[in-house]
Amino acid sequence: MKRILGKLIGILMILVIMAGTLLAGYGYYIADQVRDEVIRQKPLEEAVSAYTEKEGYLTYEAIDPDFVNAVVAVEDKRYFERDGYDFIALARAIYNNLRYGNLIEGGSTIPEQIAKNLYFGTADRELDEKLAGILIMHDLEEKYTDEELFALYANMNYYGDGYYGLRNAAEGYYGLSASDLSLAKAAMLAGLPNAPSAYQLSTGYEYAKKRQKKVLQCMLNNEYISEQEYNEALNEDVRPI
Repeated sequence: MKRILGKLIGILMILVIMAGTLLAGYGYYIADQVRDEVIRQKPLEEAVSAYTEKEGYLTYEAIDPDFVNAVVAVEDKRYFERDGYDFIALARAIYNNLRYGNLIEGGSTIPEQIAKNLYFGTADRELDEKLAGILIMHDLEEKYTDEELFALYANMNYYGDGYYGLRNAAEGYYGLSASDLSLAKAAMLAGLPNAPSAYQLSTGYEYAKKRQKKVLQCMLNNEYISEQEYNEALNEDVRPI
């Protein structure tokens, strides 16, 4: 009896694995079709250069390190640790999207947000577009360095109050260059793109402060800053000029 039960469990496990593999494969096929179509209409290099060739585009070297650390801590803490094309992670993300209908895996990574902004805008997407976004995310990671993608992310984001891009946000809110931000101001700006209409400093400063606190807490948890730096930044007045 135990032997029969063991065989049945083994067969069941094989069937589950096969079903999951087929589901992920089907999702990949759908995603690949949508990805090919949107890239045919607007090649990836063209979509990226629409931002990088704008006047005043910030390079990675022109961005304050505290801002980089703040964004990575709150948005994508493994950003600089991932190395190359992770097919297993890709298949898992596609499988979970098909199973649950949302971006459980990979939805908050910096490259995935870039892919969404480049091709699908900020509106809610259909499932096939979400899946295609995962493939485009991996295309970006293959073609561009981490530093190039981070700069693109910082330049393309909306920070509220009409400020598109980190340069405009830093200058508009604080009269500072993006390379000369205090820790407190860097954390504040890093939190705004999550919900710019709610957090924009002209009307949502108190909400933005709560978001800044979360950013600073993530930086502390990931050992980018000390507890003293956390407290000092939290108490700094970061109201816009």
